[in-house]
Amino acid sequence: MPAAPEDATPPAGAAPHRPPLSLALQADGWLPPGGPVLHRPSPNHDRRPEDEDPYLLVIHNISLPPGVFEGDAVIDFFQNRLDIAAHPWFENIRDLRVSAHFLIRRDGRIVQFVPTTLRAWHAGVSAFQGRERCNDYAIGIELEGTDTTPYTGAQYAALNALAAAICSRHPIRAACGHEHIAPGRKTDPGPAFEWGRLAGAAPLAPDLF
Repeated sequence: MPAAPEDATPPAGAAPHRPPLSLALQADGWLPPGGPVLHRPSPNHDRRPEDEDPYLLVIHNISLPPGVFEGDAVIDFFQNRLDIAAHPWFENIRDLRVSAHFLIRRDGRIVQFVPTTLRAWHAGVSAFQGRERCNDYAIGIELEGTDTTPYTGAQYAALNALAAAICSRHPIRAACGHEHIAPGRKTDPGPAFEWGRLAGAAPLAPDLF
């Protein structure tokens, strides 16, 4: 069968071709805003001890309220602006002051809250390979989702592009889930996360525990 011409119309129902997402972190630890990247600075951060260069990626999930993927409640939560009266479940997190470096939404958009050069408050009580306080040396990436809801192709594409950008800027040598560094306390990103789909972002590996 002869090859289709390059300008051929794709079959009805076929997904449109999108070039691979390319991202690059600036020297200050921020992604340039625009396109799929949005800046929403969070006050919930501080300096890393002795300005340590992070070497661990921690993958989380979040949705507010749980299982709801519409609206900006997660963004408001990380900016300490969440309207607690908007949903009864929000009472559970009224007094929390947390953040992450990034949130990847279901459509692949990336929201950055904290530059990677600073310490976001995402891991809590945690340890990796015998070292406690993972926030000191980790970068936190939240995926909009739940432990058991399949993540989207757009999220995996954005995650791989983001991980590659982070690896180019920082000496990342491993990636893990929140469940791995806080076992018994946390369960995310859960069984729905397909670790094999992170394989293109070497040197990442979830089996270094």
